[in-house]
Amino acid sequence: MSVIAADDDLEGAPRPRGTNYINAERGIVSWLTTVDHKRIGLMYLGSVLVAFALGGFFALLLRLELLSPGHTIMSANQYNQAFTLHGAVMTFLFIIPSIPGALGNFLVPILLGAKDVAFPRLNLLSLYLYWIGAIFTLSSIVTGGLDTGWTFYVPYASTTNTSVLSVTFGIFVLGFSSVLTGLNFIVTMHKLRAPGMTWYRMPLILWSLYATSIVQILATPVLAITLLLLMAERVFHIGIFDPALGGDPVLYQHFFWFYSHPAVYIMILPGMGIISELIAVHAQRKIFGYKAIAFSSVAIALVGFLVWGHHMFVSGQSEVAATIFSFLTFIVAVPSGIKVFNWVSTLYGGSIKFTAPMLFAMCFLFLFTIGGLTGLFLGMLSVDMHLHDTYFVVAHFHYVMMGGTVTAFLGGLHHWWPKMTGRMYSQKLAAVAAALYFIGFNVTFFSQFILGTRGMPRRYYNYLDQFQPLHAFSTFGSWLLGVGFLLMLYYLLKSLKSGAIAPQNPWGGKSLEWTDAASPPVTENFEHRPVVTEGPYEFNEGKS
Repeated sequence: MSVIAADDDLEGAPRPRGTNYINAERGIVSWLTTVDHKRIGLMYLGSVLVAFALGGFFALLLRLELLSPGHTIMSANQYNQAFTLHGAVMTFLFIIPSIPGALGNFLVPILLGAKDVAFPRLNLLSLYLYWIGAIFTLSSIVTGGLDTGWTFYVPYASTTNTSVLSVTFGIFVLGFSSVLTGLNFIVTMHKLRAPGMTWYRMPLILWSLYATSIVQILATPVLAITLLLLMAERVFHIGIFDPALGGDPVLYQHFFWFYSHPAVYIMILPGMGIISELIAVHAQRKIFGYKAIAFSSVAIALVGFLVWGHHMFVSGQSEVAATIFSFLTFIVAVPSGIKVFNWVSTLYGGSIKFTAPMLFAMCFLFLFTIGGLTGLFLGMLSVDMHLHDTYFVVAHFHYVMMGGTVTAFLGGLHHWWPKMTGRMYSQKLAAVAAALYFIGFNVTFFSQFILGTRGMPRRYYNYLDQFQPLHAFSTFGSWLLGVGFLLMLYYLLKSLKSGAIAPQNPWGGKSLEWTDAASPPVTENFEHRPVVTEGPYEFNEGKS
């Protein structure tokens, strides 16, 4: 992106050389009371990584238990609690807030050429709400546990003696954090773009975050109302969902999935935006079909509200409704297919550099494509009747959510790490970690497709001996994944102490964070307010 400096200086009084947003103020109080979007993004990053480590720990426990049939390391009740906490922590504390809360908060104003988000204090409030919600959600670990599964299906969720109230209240609070973040991003993109920053000059990650924010604002209140009704039923014994009280459990499924399927796009759309940036920058090529990718993000957000019923093909809904939801499920795959086609077209003829971020982008293309294509099997009525609630669904879900969102998050973290910290990490160790991640992921989850087609139900604590080899294979893969994540943690933390000083633009990017912001940026993001004259992907393209 070509820019020229405007006359107005954003920094005010001269600052000492080397001053940036990290060292401009010191002390924990300055961090806890900051309204600087970059500091809030870093605190979000630390928080979601802790949640990811906790959720991953529960996942390793689950896989270790399933290494062999019967009791291995925990009882059936403990397994249910570990399963529930793994799902709840990964979904509500990591995947949903990870990219918008951490990378989005850090990047959105810089990519727009602004000093901060539109509502800085509201941004800090969203972080505090995240922490409060996390405390209530994790309190179940010491207050009796939770064994409902992460979907909190009734009537069990309204009758069990475990900590349903504290966890559902925690997720209720987390919803407010999500809505505030989405509101902030939408207003910021509408009102604080730099001079010359038109909608079609915005980096594609901003289009993805804009579409995500729409879904957050419109869908999250549905989950909030659903959880409030569930809490009211438990406390006041009002017959809403529990059939013993005159309620309807299928109504709960409609409410829950009306939020939770759009929530899938809250999780994956930001990751798609990251992949657009990684492929363009590390292939040094103008993105193919900019407007098609941009509008496909909005299309996914809108159509995503219409397909929740495909989670309920076996719930007894009418044949007409099931047929319509099946058709819409195929329709929502079209915008995702457009993105994949355009990403591959961008790579064609590019000067591809196999840096760590690009390696994760390649992993994403492979894993997300498998996740998307296997979703078509589950969208077919006749096939879903056999695969519903089997390990095929588990594998599909993880190929989309982990193979998609988590892979993109890792790619984005490696891509913007030099900008956020001012330090470079070891490319060799990053390549090894990416290989461990890719191999470990496929060993863990591809075997679960086979388990599902052979009839292995998901969520089961015990299983027949015939499934043991594939379960063991999957568990070995989870260990490879764990080693890969530990290696990432090692070299990223090591870079903070002894990594090479990052240049302003280590990857040759053309968007504002690379061309106009230091590494790490100053408190006001730019020394001078940028004026945008070109799009963000105007590379001097060359054949590889």
